[in-house]
Amino acid sequence: MLYAAQVNPATKRKIDGLQRGLDQFRFIVFKDPQWTLSRFNFDTDIVRADEIDNDTINALNPNVKPFIDRGGKLIQYHGWSDPQISPGNSAQYYQQVLATLGGPGKVQGSYRLYMAPGMGHCGGGDGPNTFDMVGALEQWVEQGKAPDQILASHSTGGAVDRTRPLCPYPQVAVY
Repeated sequence: MLYAAQVNPATKRKIDGLQRGLDQFRFIVFKDPQWTLSRFNFDTDIVRADEIDNDTINALNPNVKPFIDRGGKLIQYHGWSDPQISPGNSAQYYQQVLATLGGPGKVQGSYRLYMAPGMGHCGGGDGPNTFDMVGALEQWVEQGKAPDQILASHSTGGAVDRTRPLCPYPQVAVY
C-alpha cells in the first residue's frame, strides 16, 4: 500500500481514512493548527471529536421529512471510488431515508442520490468527476425540474476526454 491506514495501538485495528481527516482534528476538535497525528490518543480523542463535532461525524438521521415538508430539495453525490468514506454508506443512508419516509414515491420529488463511477472523495479519480450539482439543484428549486441525469466529465491535461451521465440512484447509466 502506498498509504497504509493508521492502527489503533490499543485494539490493533486499522482506521481507514484518518489521514485525510487531520484538518477536522486540527481546526475543529483541538483548535490547534500545529496539532499532529503523533499527539492523537485513540482512547480519548474519538470520543472528544464526537462530543465537539457530532453533527458532522454523525449526520445520519434518515428522517428528512421536516426538510421535505418545507419544500426542501436535496442532491447528494458520492464517488464509487471514494477511499475515505465508503460509497456504501451513502447508498445505505438513501435506503434508510426511503424506508423512513415510505418509499421512492415519497422521496424522489425532494431528494436524489447520484453515484459517480470512478470518482474519489468529493472529486478526482479515473472516472468522470466534474459536474454541476449546484446548477442542477438551482434548476430543481427555481424551475421545478428534477434532474433525471447530470452530465459528468473527465479531463486529462486540461482537455475533456469523456463525458458520462450520472443517474439518480439506484439507476445505473449504461453506455
